[in-house]
Amino acid sequence: MNQFFDAIVIGAGQAGPSLAGRLTATGMKVALIERKFIGGTCVNTGCMPTKTLIASAYAAHLARRGTEYGIEIECPIKIDMKRVKARAETVLTNARTNVEKWLRSMDGLTVIEGHARFESMDTVRVGESQLKAPRIFLNVGGRASVPDLPGVGTVAYLTNTSILKLDIIPRHLVVVGGSYIGLEFAQMYRRFGAEVTIVERSPLLIAREGEDVSETVREILTDEGIVVRTTATCIGFKPHSEGVMVDIDCASGEPFAVGSHVLLAVGRRPNTDDLGLDKAGVSVDARGYIGVDDSLATNVPGIWALGDCNGRGAFTHTSYNDYEIVAANLLDGGNRRMTDRIPAYALYIDPPLGRVGMSETEAVRTGRKLLVAKRPMTQVGRAIEKGETKGFMKVIADAETKQILGAAILGVGGDEAIHGILDMMNARVTYPVLQWAVPIHPTVSELIPTLLGDLKPIV
Repeated sequence: MNQFFDAIVIGAGQAGPSLAGRLTATGMKVALIERKFIGGTCVNTGCMPTKTLIASAYAAHLARRGTEYGIEIECPIKIDMKRVKARAETVLTNARTNVEKWLRSMDGLTVIEGHARFESMDTVRVGESQLKAPRIFLNVGGRASVPDLPGVGTVAYLTNTSILKLDIIPRHLVVVGGSYIGLEFAQMYRRFGAEVTIVERSPLLIAREGEDVSETVREILTDEGIVVRTTATCIGFKPHSEGVMVDIDCASGEPFAVGSHVLLAVGRRPNTDDLGLDKAGVSVDARGYIGVDDSLATNVPGIWALGDCNGRGAFTHTSYNDYEIVAANLLDGGNRRMTDRIPAYALYIDPPLGRVGMSETEAVRTGRKLLVAKRPMTQVGRAIEKGETKGFMKVIADAETKQILGAAILGVGGDEAIHGILDMMNARVTYPVLQWAVPIHPTVSELIPTLLGDLKPIV
């Protein structure tokens, strides 16, 4: 059966549904194809369920600290993992259902369930149906990468998706990889009561961050009883009577760890290997990411790639911004570019890390004259009041242009407070403008002007 559309959207993750909404609003006839769950990674296996679990873990952590606030709670506290899991499932199911209802009520949109594969540059097949359109948008997302490590095929392991199905507390969870996913699950399950070991190949726990951020995160986690093993030079797996033996071979400490459960958190890979991209002539790199230009267009006219599958940002907010760029350029006569986007993200351990722009290491590599300032969270009133003073805030600026180049707020409220700096960077104004702002007291953000006043040349 042949069907003709003005546009086809493959994948119902963060960018796809919103793009379908904009396209149909112009009168276009649009098909949206999804092979599994509406909502993509964020709704189904990412942000929404994991942050819901993190909230439960934080409640457990706070309950244990009750006496610090003058609150008496019977200890040890009890964790009902079946109810914890059910709460996360309710949140994600409600979110998925709301998106699906919106899509199915959209005039001009046909929602098709199934796996789409290209047959040519303007034609895809889903089962027995052949769909043609002059515009095709790929929003197919990604999945957990399973590395070819010794013995990985001989043991049972978890990924960020399968671990969500657990309704028990592991006796000992071994997390392989210092990724954001790995660190969040590590702290979460430690707070639920599991023994936790993190195994990371690099010398730094978080290879993408500066040494100060990485080491402070390590201290936060080890203070809660998590064992962190970096410089793991020979990671491998063997079946064990108590679960899985994970070879580590670090410079110090035991050469292995035995876990009841193992979580592989060593990165992501795009869902592009079964789309028939070669039949459409769409180029991908060695890792399978679809090549795009500054407007998210692929090398084939009429085909765009948005979200995780283009390798230009592995976050919900960057995927949504991909949609905004494509929609503005195609429908509003805009000239928006992906490279205008200032990178920003958060790590949702507790306390959270909010990051924007360059790290100090990255800024030094540019050869610019730099200014830097850093303050511990022990000097932030809001952190003191809450009894949560771990971490620091840091900012880097260009000494000549006075532009803020990057910042990190690792501390209570850091994921929210960082937006004050992000907004100033997007506005392209100099740091003295923010330095002389009058923020509200008591907040975390109120220390940002003070921090900017401490900027000094890097020695």
